[in-house]
Order: sequence, then C-alpha cells, then structure tokens
Amino acid sequence: MIKKKVLLIDDNKDFCEVTRLCLHHTWKYRVVTAESGSRGIGLAKKYRPDVILLDVKMPVMDGGRVAEFLMEDSSTSSIPIIFLTGLVMRGEVAQRGGFIGGRPFIAKPFHLEELTGMIETVTTGSKAA
Repeated sequence: MIKKKVLLIDDNKDFCEVTRLCLHHTWKYRVVTAESGSRGIGLAKKYRPDVILLDVKMPVMDGGRVAEFLMEDSSTSSIPIIFLTGLVMRGEVAQRGGFIGGRPFIAKPFHLEELTGMIETVTTGSKAA
C-alpha cells in the first residue's frame, strides 16, 4: 500500500507529535510536521504532500496567511488544505458538513476517524474512515 504524504503545520509541538503518531499507526500515512508557518511553506515545496493539515491560529504567521502563500505558489497551489482549529465549535463545523467558506475544517479536539475521513475526502473525493 502506498502511504499518503501528510504535512501537519501547527505551533503546538505536543499536538504535532500525538497527531503524527496517531496517523502513523493507521499505516496509511507518512507524516512530516512543522511548528511554524514559514517552515511549513518550505516543507510543502520540498516534500510535496498529498494533503496539508493547517492550524488556523499560530503566532507570527497564522494559518490563513500560510494558506495564501501556498495557494499563490504554483508548486503548492493544488495541494488540498484541511484547516484545524480550536476557534470553531465542533457543532458548528458539523452543521456545515465539515466545510466553512468552501474549505474543509476540523474542530479541535477531534477523533482520529474524523481526521482520516476528511483526509480521504479531500485526497480521493470519497469518504473513507
């Protein structure tokens, strides 16, 4: 089985490690992490992931700005981005089918099945848990 490449950009080191380990143990994903927006942009260009998991609220460069940089660069503009946020309630995201403003969002904390389902949705177009 070919593992999907995931880039996780989040300023919380512990969150990155726990999420990386959880995804790794599904045996479906190879995860690289970045703890800053600028490092994440550099890794996205180098690593060419299948999907980017991007925290909304980060110091220096927030997730919205990181997404703008990624979408403006032809080498990263086609990579799907899933926003991760503690700023939006789970119920609000669920009411909107996981999408806010046309973009996939997952509220923190989340269940692993929710995250893997969204990864499969944005990378293959079909929901798989």
